[in-house]
Amino acid sequence: MLKSLLTLVFFSLFVSAVIAQPRFRALVLFENGGHHLAFTNRAQPWLNQLAADSNFIIQYIQSTDSINESFLSRFDVFIQLDYPPYGWTADAITAFKDYIEKGKGGWVGLHHATLLGEFDGYPMWAWFSGFMGGVRFKNYIPDFAAAQVKVEDPEHPCMKNLPPQFTIDKEEWYTYDKSPRDEVHVLASVDESTYVPNSGIKMGDHPVIWTNDHIAARNVYIFMGHGPDLFDNPFYTALLKNAIFWTAGK
Repeated sequence: MLKSLLTLVFFSLFVSAVIAQPRFRALVLFENGGHHLAFTNRAQPWLNQLAADSNFIIQYIQSTDSINESFLSRFDVFIQLDYPPYGWTADAITAFKDYIEKGKGGWVGLHHATLLGEFDGYPMWAWFSGFMGGVRFKNYIPDFAAAQVKVEDPEHPCMKNLPPQFTIDKEEWYTYDKSPRDEVHVLASVDESTYVPNSGIKMGDHPVIWTNDHIAARNVYIFMGHGPDLFDNPFYTALLKNAIFWTAGK
């Protein structure tokens, strides 16, 4: 009887210890101001709830000042939440390139992560442009438009439980100097013929979700990420959840 009781106690302690271990650790680099503050303010509680429900840990930072190789080694996935690819410290640039190129962790980039060019007095980060398929930011729809997003690779884990086509009700739809398609694996594109209201700011071939298969790290870029209303869209939240778990290797 005593032996059985001790066995049960040890088993219970073992199960508790296993449950207490987080599935993975995520770093979220976010903008705490400007046009995307409302998005950030909706994203954080959504991410916190996802982490609580799915047993992973999130750490938030608002600048790249703390990023170096040792710091990044703590995390399984790096989420670039509407943070631009410029103004990073030299240590952060070196550590991030190493993290991505050697597959030390995964990466999810949203919206502002492809604001590639000369902005706020900073030169374009050529390596990051190459990571994103060699693109440079060209234009955007400042008055916003609704549009249909077409899934191109329904078998990819990031596209799990998404329909062949879904609506984004409000976005500013960046255009680039070229399509990244020749350099990346396109998961979805926007159908520019469905813009409401119509806009003359178009690319033709216009990918909006893609992954760079030439890089060791699991990575996915999701263009949509300007406004807080996106978190009312079940297809967007399914996409973001899929992306986080896939890039974290879970």
